[in-house]
Amino acid sequence: MEYGILEACVDSVESAVAAAEGGANRLEVCANLVIGGTTPGVSQFKQIRKACDIRMNVLIRPRFGDFLYTDHEFQMIAEDAKMFRELGADGIVVGCLMPDGNLDIERMKVLREIAGDGHMTLHRAFDVCRDPFQALEEAISLGVDTILTSGQKDYCLDGKELLGQLLRQAAGRIDILVGSGVNAETIACLMKEIPAKSFHMSGKKVLDSGMIYRKEDVNMGIPGLGEYDIFRTDAEQIRQARRQMEKKYRLR
Repeated sequence: MEYGILEACVDSVESAVAAAEGGANRLEVCANLVIGGTTPGVSQFKQIRKACDIRMNVLIRPRFGDFLYTDHEFQMIAEDAKMFRELGADGIVVGCLMPDGNLDIERMKVLREIAGDGHMTLHRAFDVCRDPFQALEEAISLGVDTILTSGQKDYCLDGKELLGQLLRQAAGRIDILVGSGVNAETIACLMKEIPAKSFHMSGKKVLDSGMIYRKEDVNMGIPGLGEYDIFRTDAEQIRQARRQMEKKYRLR
């Protein structure tokens, strides 16, 4: 039986602990999942590292938005990648694009060197690149270990045709990690239709804040998101996803 990866993306210590309890065998540690994830804080990483004895990759993304970075932003990416590797991260999750939509090869080379013998994932910058087939070959040539992708769609099931093509092209040379909308049901569906064996999910649920006093007419962040909604990983959702995967793959 082949091995599979169930990676949970987490932006809190509580979510990381729940993901580990549910059976995830790798974490992507980040902050601000509600806007797609940004670089986590150092103390957050240290607490998760202390609380969870599983592999941990760290998302290095200085801001929300596109993946065309200024020199200052790239310096932040490079320094943060180096710092988290020195702090004990098993790998980094990164991605840089050129204005024309192609991978920024030179910057990706720098990040590959910083990752050293650790894991390197090309994140969903891949999903907004110009040519996914070219980018896949470039990622392989750079020594990238994993591509996180939804098949260039908002939802992985909508991208399953491209995901299947990428898996065939990759032919085991690089891992294709399926993300965006992943849960037990989508895993079951995709495993029937394409040879996907690596999945990335948040398994999130919304908790109500413990605040009793509430100022309902003041919004501190993104309009439409409740100030008193707290997003956390649900261990049971992770557990159900793992059960589906174990019908076909071993998770170590």
